[in-house]
Amino acid sequence: MTLSGFRFRSGRAAVPAAVLASILGLGSAAAAGRTAAPSSSSNILLITIDTLRPDRLSCYGSKFLKTPAVDGLAERGVVFERAFAHASITLSSHANILLGTTPPFHGVSDNSKNKVREEFLTLAEHLRAAGFATGAFVGAFPLDSRFGLDQGFDVYDDLFPSRSPNPALYSERKAEDVLAAAKAWISGRTGKWFCWIHLFDPHAPYQAPEPYGGRFQNDPYSGEAAYVDAALGSFFAFLKSRGIENRTLTVLTADHGESLGEHGEMTHSFFAYNSTIHVPLIIAGPGIPAMRTPLQAGHIDLFPTICRFLGVSAPPGLQGRPLQPVWEGKSFPARPIYFEALDAHLNSGCAPLRGYIEGGVKFMDSPLPELYDLEKDFDETEDSAPRTDLAACRKKMNDLRASLSAGAPSPKSGSVDRETRERLRSLGYLVGSGKSSKTTFTINDDLKRFLPFQQKLEKANVTVREGGTAAAIVLYEELIRDRKDFISAYTSLAQTLIGAGRIEDALGVLDAGYRANPENYEILTAYGTVLIQAGRPDPAIGLLEKALLIIEDDPEVWDNLGLIYYAKRDYAKGEECYRKAIALDPTFAFAYSNLGILFITRNSGPNRRPDDLAEGLASLNKAVALDPTMNLAFRAQGIVLKASGKTAEAAAAWEKAIALDPEDKFSALSLATACLELGRKDRARAILEGLLKTFSAVLSPEDLARARAMLEQSRKDMEESCTPSATFVSFL
Repeated sequence: MTLSGFRFRSGRAAVPAAVLASILGLGSAAAAGRTAAPSSSSNILLITIDTLRPDRLSCYGSKFLKTPAVDGLAERGVVFERAFAHASITLSSHANILLGTTPPFHGVSDNSKNKVREEFLTLAEHLRAAGFATGAFVGAFPLDSRFGLDQGFDVYDDLFPSRSPNPALYSERKAEDVLAAAKAWISGRTGKWFCWIHLFDPHAPYQAPEPYGGRFQNDPYSGEAAYVDAALGSFFAFLKSRGIENRTLTVLTADHGESLGEHGEMTHSFFAYNSTIHVPLIIAGPGIPAMRTPLQAGHIDLFPTICRFLGVSAPPGLQGRPLQPVWEGKSFPARPIYFEALDAHLNSGCAPLRGYIEGGVKFMDSPLPELYDLEKDFDETEDSAPRTDLAACRKKMNDLRASLSAGAPSPKSGSVDRETRERLRSLGYLVGSGKSSKTTFTINDDLKRFLPFQQKLEKANVTVREGGTAAAIVLYEELIRDRKDFISAYTSLAQTLIGAGRIEDALGVLDAGYRANPENYEILTAYGTVLIQAGRPDPAIGLLEKALLIIEDDPEVWDNLGLIYYAKRDYAKGEECYRKAIALDPTFAFAYSNLGILFITRNSGPNRRPDDLAEGLASLNKAVALDPTMNLAFRAQGIVLKASGKTAEAAAAWEKAIALDPEDKFSALSLATACLELGRKDRARAILEGLLKTFSAVLSPEDLARARAMLEQSRKDMEESCTPSATFVSFL
């Protein structure tokens, strides 16, 4: 985030530097603050680096690498040595930052299945109301606009690819691409602005571009951190060259850290040890002194800090407190910092993990509770819970949760129509909330007891990425045998089997998962989606509609329902579903592409509408504008353009489709036809020769004969063209 010039209170200079440093526990640089008048017109810059541990920044004493760009920011601002996230997962942590409240209040405790509801006020909304232009530039799918954090942003740039090359991984874009988009937006601003930049790169898998990948071959996580720092170096240089740095308050933090094997956890979101909730936090800008502080801060403190800096009234209900007293020499007493790790509870049936940090005490509440003295044992190696009376800790924990959840609005009841509910009841489905009814847990439900299963899952996932499909399948099957409620084991095994061409076996796995967990959202959506892929739309409908009773605003489910009705030639209902998906996520490129294909398919039948081709082309244009990696959209775009008499434009679309997918036989054959019509005989000949050489064994007899005839035509240098057949649509 960004803050602006602060002024020390009157009498501040009368406090001797040594005394002040002693009070705050700071080094000698603490007293050497700069002064500047507060300015409500200063810019606000928030940078969140996903999955970044403080020990991968040299300003935090890293022994692994040097990070000169972030160090430069630290040298002109406040470095918080003990800042903490309230959650160890991306969406929840960013909700904490941008709402200024914790999960017990806003209810976002997970990725993908939670959404920031409209009734909550975001930092962007608050600053836009104060006259700020607002822009967000995010690096990966967990922060897609569909999850609600786009509220209040004039521009919410989440234009990463619609699909990851690996279905088990998040879709993302590199730091330099995110920063380039942010730089372009900032360059166009003439007034004050709030810009949030999210960089995803340190997240697993660790695959830094060169030269960082090679330089950190034995420590790829540090390679990602080095790459991000280099990208930020260029961005900071841009701000400085434009004179923006001096009128911008910058806040740099991470959403959470990464365990890297500590406490048995390889990545994050499972536990809540300091390896994943201790985060870097640097605040720099006009009037901010260069100093370090061991005083504790939390993500929810950033919203009120920005408000106070700008002189903007903070909205009621914020749960953090301004951090200015840390560098103004005022009292900043310790208070409990709440945290949680609920991913395994929500998705694997484990007990919830919640806790607090206050002063040097860290308490983790679970069936096997833990207690640590962070002043002596920040790495949490000595648990004193077994020899401590925890009654006071449990009371403080319960009181803290109650206070944080006080006044929270109730979630909206589902708005799925009565007809759908009755239809599902008639099919024998329970119409419930999808939340587990389990409220009591034993020590066998503790995360530490579940850890071996989680470790086996992570081992299987790595084994798949390394090409060991058969060995990974064995591991997944063992997990399912031992833990019938381990949803990730079912879905990961199904993905692996599909990748191996065993879709029937994948359906068997998902059917078993559904029978064992009939109310689980992940199983319902995965099973329904794979049934669509297998060409079985009818059973998929019931599963996906049941899923909508649990989470009604998932655009992926609506898009998949659209595919079903498209396959059943119920184009009216398919269009309705696609439009619902787009309404829920206006940047959902696949839904635009599918809607465009529906229009052009309907145009070729008896139920065509006058505007089908025009609307189809508009939807396809929107799809490729949102995601220029969509082969299918370019393929369909070519069809519409050719049908509209725009052969040259159609050829350009098919060229893009082939560049994205060299095995796209349909676009290749279509392009060859168009090139012959346009007199580009050499290009047509090259395409046709490649088709016959590569795909002669899989082309249909009709297409094979057609390609041979067209090739012969081009060889004879004939002027006549071949007209595209109406069967083109069938290739979709």
